[in-house]
Amino acid sequence: MFGIGLSEIILIVIIAVIFIEPEKLPVIAKAVGKAFIEFRRAGEELKRNIKEAETEIINKAKAPEPAKPPVGAAESNAPQSPPDAQKPAEEPYEKKV
Repeated sequence: MFGIGLSEIILIVIIAVIFIEPEKLPVIAKAVGKAFIEFRRAGEELKRNIKEAETEIINKAKAPEPAKPPVGAAESNAPQSPPDAQKPAEEPYEKKV
């Protein structure tokens, strides 16, 4: 798991029994176990997020860009309106006193 062999684990347990009261040892072991589980979950979530981001980048790179119309095509296909219809009607200016 962490490159720790059986002899190292036995040594850690012996030191823990010496320095920690035997009554508190199960509580501490449970807390350490929960911490390892939480670290593992966080690592798996990080791997999953990286994989999703990688997949998204690859999909964006593979997706073809939408075809752009020629430069003059957009202007020629637009409906033409009379020149006077383009300007809003102006109201005469009245000064209010």
